Amino acid sequence: MEKWNLPDWARDMNCAVTVCDENCRIIYMNDRSREVFAKHGDLIGQNLLECHNERSCAIIRRLLETGGFNVYSIEKNGIRKIIYQTAWRRDDGRVGGLVEISMPVPDEMPHYVR
Repeated sequence: MEKWNLPDWARDMNCAVTVCDENCRIIYMNDRSREVFAKHGDLIGQNLLECHNERSCAIIRRLLETGGFNVYSIEKNGIRKIIYQTAWRRDDGRVGGLVEISMPVPDEMPHYVR
C-alpha cells in the first residue's frame, strides 16, 4: 500500500476528509474524519465496501469507473452536512481513488447567483 502525505491544511480543516485508493482501501483521514469515525477504530487500510450497504457500494464503484462525483446533504445528530464525493486522478490521468469531504453547514445558508 502506498503512503500518502497531504499538506497540513487538510489535517486541520473543520470538515472531515477521507481518501481511498482505487481498491477502496482508506489511505488518508484528516483529524476531523478520525473523530467522526473514532468508534470504528483506525480505519486506515480498511476497505470502504466492507462498511457500506449495497446501494452505497454501487455508487462507490460507479465513481471509480467513471471518475465522476456524488453530492448530497444529510442531517445527523442535529448537524446538517454536505457530503461531496469525487474521484481523484493520478499523474497519468487514471482514477486513483476517491475523496469524500463532509462539511457542516448552517440551517439557513445564503445562495448567490453570479
